[in-house]
Amino acid sequence: MTNHEQGENDLPGDLGAPARRALTGAGYTTLAQVATATERELLRLHGMGPKGIRSLRAALAERDLTLPAR
Repeated sequence: MTNHEQGENDLPGDLGAPARRALTGAGYTTLAQVATATERELLRLHGMGPKGIRSLRAALAERDLTLPAR
């Protein structure tokens, strides 16, 4: 089983601590959950910036996921 299937935190390892805290504080602990949020929503989180978004986009792309365009 992969981390995603187990429901464990599978956020990218290169994600900075402030961005990681922002995501987990908002309830996003898996990439599948992150893939339900728009970039605008994520950028509103204190601690999330352009570098964090790039890291998330790369990790999502590895799993054939993207951020919605809403």
